Amino acid sequence: MTIEIERRFLLKNDDWKREASAPQVLQQGYLSVEKERTIRVRIIDDKAWLTLKGYISDVSRSEFEYEIPLAHARQMMETMCPFKMEKHRYRVEFKGFVFEIDEYFGDNAPLVVAEVELPAEDTPFEKPDWLGAEITSEGKFTNAYLSKHPYSTW
Repeated sequence: MTIEIERRFLLKNDDWKREASAPQVLQQGYLSVEKERTIRVRIIDDKAWLTLKGYISDVSRSEFEYEIPLAHARQMMETMCPFKMEKHRYRVEFKGFVFEIDEYFGDNAPLVVAEVELPAEDTPFEKPDWLGAEITSEGKFTNAYLSKHPYSTW
């Protein structure tokens, strides 16, 4: 088990794209979507993971993640995941931290969210100019919530 500590932000503009990595295509399906726990299947290229997350605070979650066979992940996505999403993920390094930028597609377009993982909840970090309002404590911006209640329906 690990503890995932991350803060999430909206973006002010597209300036982050100048420094961004090539995108990864992420497909995610959810077997369980609750505040206290989520169970997710994720496919990136030819690899897949099953992830269980438990709520600790708005910033921290316990996380159990296991690589699973791609065929199993595809079957789970098709038969067991009522809530799905696709997004592109970019990475931007800034002053010792890696910001992951998620650009959503389908019913969650045109939403774009940045997140930064931290070693502790109170870790200070410098914010890039393109970072906008913090949305860490707004549950409606979590991937699990977005899979069930797409941005386009707000």
